[in-house]
Amino acid sequence: MPSIRNVIIIGSGPAGLTAALYTARANLQPLMIEGIEAGGQLMLTTEVENFPGFRNGILGPDLMGEMRAQAERFGTEIIQGNVTSVDASSSPIIVKTTEAEYRAKSLIIATGASARLLGLPSERTLMGHGVSTCATCDGYFFRGQEIAVVGGGDSAMEEAVFLTRFASKVTVVHRRGTLRASKIMQDKARANPKIAWLLDHEVEAIHDTGKGEVTSMVVRSNKTGEKTEIPVSGVFVAIGHTPNTSLFRGQLELDQNGYIVTHDGSKTSVEGVFACGDVQDHIYRQAITAAGSGCMAAIDAEHYLDKIPEHLASV
Repeated sequence: MPSIRNVIIIGSGPAGLTAALYTARANLQPLMIEGIEAGGQLMLTTEVENFPGFRNGILGPDLMGEMRAQAERFGTEIIQGNVTSVDASSSPIIVKTTEAEYRAKSLIIATGASARLLGLPSERTLMGHGVSTCATCDGYFFRGQEIAVVGGGDSAMEEAVFLTRFASKVTVVHRRGTLRASKIMQDKARANPKIAWLLDHEVEAIHDTGKGEVTSMVVRSNKTGEKTEIPVSGVFVAIGHTPNTSLFRGQLELDQNGYIVTHDGSKTSVEGVFACGDVQDHIYRQAITAAGSGCMAAIDAEHYLDKIPEHLASV
């Protein structure tokens, strides 16, 4: 392998693996650094029924395993490792992990965004088993059941309204007495007869009674301290996402929420650096849209490399 790579991909979720597949098939011999959470958020998901091509659904880890094997089949080199620093302004671009240093002519960032959680011990244990951070992904599984949405912003209102298509009752739990959501979203949610409200409350525990699925939640009143156990089959945490962009602060243009700003496809504010998936998308946040943007980043990187002057391409 050349000492200077054509392309390095940081992140191994649907966006990163699709970028790897396309750059590998373009004979660019990509190097993928998969990061601590290899496979991304789909590794925490059970059944995935909205990814095209799997009419009976597929388990999240199985889908990521298939995508990984496909990328490797065409020549992607995948290494485990946590990227500790990136110098996007240097030529070539320098990427350091805890074990080594790598250099590349182009960089594709697919580091994703992490859903903020409540910090409860049972949250990760029950993730994909009644606890979710994505109504669009998992709402279908709660037809005719009573569930809860935790949060008070626009995202929480959107998720609560969406979930009423399936659930018999959606209880919104918010720690404050007033919502942060815009008035139009509040009005839409409050007008929905299936939505109940628990303001000035916090979720203290999520129970499964040994079943491996959510059976109830315990909420505490912030006014009285009183605790109440409420039977629910699902808890949707909608308190926001944090884009994994700390490595790129001060180097790439980020929006006010920390997401990488892209233009003309997947191009960032630095030439030769591309971004795809949830690290630059705070609207859709779906596996299929992440994969599509990974394809875009790969093609953009290929076109960029084709235009590098020959005397620089061999540096």
